Amino acid sequence: MTETMEKFIGPRTPAELIAQHRLRYLLPTLFLGLAALCLLVSIFLPYWRMTLLAPQYPGGLQVQVYLNRLTGDVREIDLLNHYIGMRPLEEAAQLERSLSIAAIVIITLLVIAAIYIHNRWAALLSLPAVLFPALFLGDLAYWLRDFGQNLDPRAPLSSAIKPFVPPLLGEGVVAQFRTIATVDTGFYLAGLASLLILVGLYCHRRAYKPLVEATHRSPGRGEE
Repeated sequence: MTETMEKFIGPRTPAELIAQHRLRYLLPTLFLGLAALCLLVSIFLPYWRMTLLAPQYPGGLQVQVYLNRLTGDVREIDLLNHYIGMRPLEEAAQLERSLSIAAIVIITLLVIAAIYIHNRWAALLSLPAVLFPALFLGDLAYWLRDFGQNLDPRAPLSSAIKPFVPPLLGEGVVAQFRTIATVDTGFYLAGLASLLILVGLYCHRRAYKPLVEATHRSPGRGEE
């Protein structure tokens, strides 16, 4: 292995060390691998859910937000939103939804790559996955605000409804409508992935930092 390549991927672990401290070197792989699995599974599950309660719908209406699509009572909610001047839900985050699956796959591959990187670059590779749940909520909050603040003044009930911000989490009330917003299973998995990565990076540092320091102390080796 060339010195340049080793600076990027870190030192390789001697077989005798693996035999002596098998669990120490297994834990980073285990936690980071589980995190990657959680991210992939989250693709198939809803990240956010909104329930709309109205007098004409005693059972409530629901919309589930996946990374790349909306499901549930989207048509009925759009019809109700039309009267207050809100745009159809499908118009929100079109670019994000079109790129989301590819983005998650790339983020997952970066986490898997971090398993094989035995220096501080592993943390940088894992950073997008750690930040992803917060980025998802931030983007969703932006679109909720955009839709609620930019109502069509020509709508039938435009004079009765002032611009508002639908809740990202919790309950909100607009006229006779009440909404309840919660994160869903996919988001919990992405959040679990972030936690697993942080634990995995802690174990990664414990396992490989001594090897990196020993490499730097070797005769003829420069500083990183």
